[in-house]
Amino acid sequence: MEEKFKTVSLDSMIEKHIGERGTEHRDAFENELRIDLLGQAIKQARQERNLTQQQLGDLVGVQKAQISKIENSVKNARFETILKVFDALGAKVNFNVEMSH
Repeated sequence: MEEKFKTVSLDSMIEKHIGERGTEHRDAFENELRIDLLGQAIKQARQERNLTQQQLGDLVGVQKAQISKIENSVKNARFETILKVFDALGAKVNFNVEMSH
């Protein structure tokens, strides 16, 4: 007997298990995802520049442990420190803020 699998989109799976867009739970999920992506972007930029966490920390003026925390969970970092990290990496930072009506 042949089993048939149903293909579903990632969006529909997220809606089913996390919630629809605009709901409090879904908004929290989206924010966590953005935060994780920011930490990954910092890590990737650091690695592409062949810098260790210690070297980046020295450039920014923070301990290696702080760089590690930022790469793993930006939400616990000071905004000023994150901007200093991007500056040390020579990264251009753009912000897009959308206000809901």
